[in-house]
Amino acid sequence: MTASVDVKASPDRLYGRHRGHPLRPRQQRLLDLTLPRLRFPPSAMTDPASAFAHPPREIWLEVGFGSGEHSLAQNRAHPDVGYIACEVFENGLCSLLSRLVPDDQEGDAPIPDMLRIWDEDARILLRELPDASIDRAFLMFPDPWPKARHAKRRFIHPDTVRMMARILKPGAIWQVASDDPTYQAWVEEVMGAQTLFRTAPPVLERPEGWPPTRYETKALKAGRQPFYWTFVRN
Repeated sequence: MTASVDVKASPDRLYGRHRGHPLRPRQQRLLDLTLPRLRFPPSAMTDPASAFAHPPREIWLEVGFGSGEHSLAQNRAHPDVGYIACEVFENGLCSLLSRLVPDDQEGDAPIPDMLRIWDEDARILLRELPDASIDRAFLMFPDPWPKARHAKRRFIHPDTVRMMARILKPGAIWQVASDDPTYQAWVEEVMGAQTLFRTAPPVLERPEGWPPTRYETKALKAGRQPFYWTFVRN
């Protein structure tokens, strides 16, 4: 990877909110009772396939699933794929969990066999997963951190690109979307300065098989143009 992007090393801490509005009783039950049943176990770090109820055909990873629409749609469309969905924001976690189990059945309703949640910093997972263990990755509308001094906090970062490249199999696809002009330019700069992924210009319409998200809908209503990238691991 060439070193033409002038940015500080990625900080070894997680920035951003972990909680928005105070949690309602239903949300608290989801975190207390449902999340532990779906959490990706640290014991599966060396063998991620072991985290799922059935041997997965492939393993996919989504970083920062927001409200969970994309993760849930992919899980339902590809029931033989083991899907690891990462999110630290509690309200986002609750949004996904609330779609999976009925009210008052948080502790005993059936849970998806092939969906697991990582609710800590995704970079921990990237550091610990085995080489070439992931078949596809997604980064949907990440926090742009638009101020120049906060560039080191952006998930698209030379350090993180190297970590993502290590865990992805050769030929694996990494799909990235952003509606923020600063972040869009940043992705072009960072990904244009590396040799681990094959790059192509972003497209302006969501590709087929790429489920919509609440953030995308919000961006379009506000008149912002999302960019959609597909990077391929060399």
